[in-house]
Amino acid sequence: MAKPTSKALSTRMWLAMGAALALTGAPALAAKKDFTFSEKANERLAKKLNIPIYFTVPSSTRAPLKGPFETSDVLVDFKHPDAIKTGSDAGLRLIVTPRSGMAARLAKSGIVETGDLLLTFRAEWGGAGAYPNIQMGISHTGLAYIKDGKVRNLDNPLNEEYLGKGMSADLTSEHYRTLNFIHIIRPRALNDEERRNIAAWATRLNASARKVYPSQIKFNDDYNAPKFKPGHSLDFVQRLGQIALGQNPPGTLDLYCSEFAWSVLALRDCDPATTADAFKGSRVPACVKAPMKPLDAAGNSVASEGRSSVVGLADGPLTVIDKLKIPNDDRKEMLKSVFVEDPKGLAKMSEGHRKVAEAMQPKFETLKDYYLGVSGGSIVQRMRARLIRSAFNRAVPENYSPTSYLLNTLLPPDNINRTMDYVATVVIE
Repeated sequence: MAKPTSKALSTRMWLAMGAALALTGAPALAAKKDFTFSEKANERLAKKLNIPIYFTVPSSTRAPLKGPFETSDVLVDFKHPDAIKTGSDAGLRLIVTPRSGMAARLAKSGIVETGDLLLTFRAEWGGAGAYPNIQMGISHTGLAYIKDGKVRNLDNPLNEEYLGKGMSADLTSEHYRTLNFIHIIRPRALNDEERRNIAAWATRLNASARKVYPSQIKFNDDYNAPKFKPGHSLDFVQRLGQIALGQNPPGTLDLYCSEFAWSVLALRDCDPATTADAFKGSRVPACVKAPMKPLDAAGNSVASEGRSSVVGLADGPLTVIDKLKIPNDDRKEMLKSVFVEDPKGLAKMSEGHRKVAEAMQPKFETLKDYYLGVSGGSIVQRMRARLIRSAFNRAVPENYSPTSYLLNTLLPPDNINRTMDYVATVVIE
């Protein structure tokens, strides 16, 4: 998302959710390789990441990959030290890469594909307090597409801070140049035609960025005001298509970063070269389809692993911790730790994020009761947790926060609501 302001990062934002050669910096030749575990690399990267285990994900989240990959980057199957101790499988796939030339290498290797989501991951948020922990360190969503041999990024705001000088959109903007970690999330079962369509829409939007931003597309700083409304048409996606096609609809369309990416993915079945006339009508074109069911504030996937269970915007650390192979007393202590504020950790956050984290800290006690009740609590605690869940879901609209894409991967692989997979995390050195 855009740089936080006191208005954007208000209480409503919480509701909306609110080694190897590359390791040493030496040059390397591309070689066929896959993600493998190395005890030495694992130890070194554990220190670099320095994250709580609930900032990692279980192996059930992972996308199937067609390796080995030809790359000079280092591919590591990272296991969190606490997972190793307990026999759990929580961890991350890591692509350790130098910053220079990163976009070209990621495209050539084939690890990143058109349609992938690029989630800004702030590892330094880990353990800082309830707000950054529940966000799982994620602060922004971009969309990747492959063009001219490079990974390109499409982001709202459509400005140079996110797209770079000359709108080059090749991960060299100020935003991407100052990142150290990026999660890659992949929509499931995209076919070649859908990827071509996504790339075509993204190319059009980036090419017209100076013209349409902010006169036709603006950044929405109210994360509790998604355009999606249950039971209503996806007319805002149609409007985005009209803007990309140069049809100049009246007024402006304001979308926050993850909503913008969601909307572009909703155009995946629409070929802009052949469906332009369909966007001129009063009805939303039939090719527009939701890429992921927006999330409620709290889901039921911890208490029920049925094929139709749902995960909630606040459920990230809860879901990861619940899957760990640890005694119930240890689980409770870890759940409690999610809500402990660490002043040193807060100091590492940007001023805007720090202010909202500090303001929200005392408001999370009820959520802590929900965590403790739903995961191994007594009968009374479980009943209270259900009441808390209902209250949260009445208060918070269905949404698609930056964290929601990673949260969707936490659903069981055969869940009908699972439309996303975790690919890897880029570690930029």
